[in-house]
Amino acid sequence: MTADQDPALLQRWNATLLAARSGREGPDPAPYGRNLLSRWAEPQRRYHTVDHLRAVLDRIDELTDQGGEGGELELVRLAAWFHDAVYRPDRSENEERSAILAERALTEAGLTPHEVAEVARLVRLTVTHDPDAGDLNGETLCDADLAILATSPDTYRGYTEAIREEYAFVPEEAFREGRATVLRQLLSLPRLFHTPYGAAAWEEKARENMERELKELTSTRGMD
Repeated sequence: MTADQDPALLQRWNATLLAARSGREGPDPAPYGRNLLSRWAEPQRRYHTVDHLRAVLDRIDELTDQGGEGGELELVRLAAWFHDAVYRPDRSENEERSAILAERALTEAGLTPHEVAEVARLVRLTVTHDPDAGDLNGETLCDADLAILATSPDTYRGYTEAIREEYAFVPEEAFREGRATVLRQLLSLPRLFHTPYGAAAWEEKARENMERELKELTSTRGMD
């Protein structure tokens, strides 16, 4: 999907960047938004698509509406736009490359060094999804990014199928083993969600979904 096909999402980008600049002069936000939307629409993506971007932005709004306190929400929203802007399933440095893209683009787009550094820090935080206590920006972005784990069973299954399609180049048994390792690591965390609302609304459902997926991965070998 291109910017022309999703003018509402491009408008959200424009409004976010202008709000982050707080009235300071800078270039037209639209070309940056179009570039980002073209990245999110690349053909190798099946889950990390414009739909995922929109979902993360919507969950940030939901967290804010449900009593999110403090934080620099416009910077969190900018970090959502950049957090998977560079994405190749066969590479491990996607978050770092996305953060570097944010540093370059947002400096040019008129943000202050502090603002640029904070957006890049948040993008890099999505490697671990483990913000420090009291990191309101980080808690909000990480919870919004992981909220897919707490969706209905049908939506969750669609998510897992899309992830498998992104990793179609990985043999089935190797994928199952790798995915199971990721799930075990997540399930071993004391908490998946760090905001009060995320912990209350999403934690239990996310663990149910992941435990069910892990059981399916480890009880079935090979293709059905």
